[in-house]
Amino acid sequence: MDGISGEKRLATNLRTLHIIEIMGRSEHAMTATEINDTLGLPKQTVHRLCATLEKEGFLIREVNGKRYSPSVRLKKLATGILYSSRGDLARHQVLKSIASQIKETVNLVVPEDDGMMYLDRVEADWPLRIQLPVGSNVPFHCTASGKAFMATLSPIRRRSIVRNMELKQLTSNTYTDAELFLSELNRTSHQGYAIDNEEFIDGMVAVAVPIVDDNGRYCASLAFHAPAQRISIDKAISYREILTEGAERLAETLYS
Repeated sequence: MDGISGEKRLATNLRTLHIIEIMGRSEHAMTATEINDTLGLPKQTVHRLCATLEKEGFLIREVNGKRYSPSVRLKKLATGILYSSRGDLARHQVLKSIASQIKETVNLVVPEDDGMMYLDRVEADWPLRIQLPVGSNVPFHCTASGKAFMATLSPIRRRSIVRNMELKQLTSNTYTDAELFLSELNRTSHQGYAIDNEEFIDGMVAVAVPIVDDNGRYCASLAFHAPAQRISIDKAISYREILTEGAERLAETLYS
């Protein structure tokens, strides 16, 4: 035994979970003091808990060494919980309903550190279709799902990320200029949906909308894509209301 009673160990574990919860609700990196504004613990205690979470790989410190942010390990844990939640079946049924209306492949996509990851999808019945299976990772800057996510960030954070991002050219339509891409994200934020007009793959168009929780925070992107030979970008955009309604239904399943 390490001398710590079961009750004290439980209290420590709950405090640790509270820190993770606070970090999950925050849209920016936080100092231990800012975290403690909600917890109200002794200063030494919250610093010790944050240091433990950092040591175990759940939090990382930013360059200045004062602020913590969720690590890749913690983000993957959150994605895994989301994927295995009881709402899994209901979520897939919503995707099937949307796909039956649009008659194209529909995707649920979440952000990771290096791009967007396909969490769930329903394939179109067409023989001509673009295969991007569950688990695929695609770039932020040239996909509708990535733009839908980035457009929900604050303008300051958006600019900071884009200025440090490699805007790799994948097609002739890919945004490779940071200022032009920021303007595109600004348009996306105002119109409430994102497009991929053959920016990721030649001959593919896509539209995406953000899925948000009750507090208006981004959770995931709902997107569909199709060959440009079958559907124009204008036709694709005309389905945005179906996506928006679907996103509202999906938001109800993600935390059920």
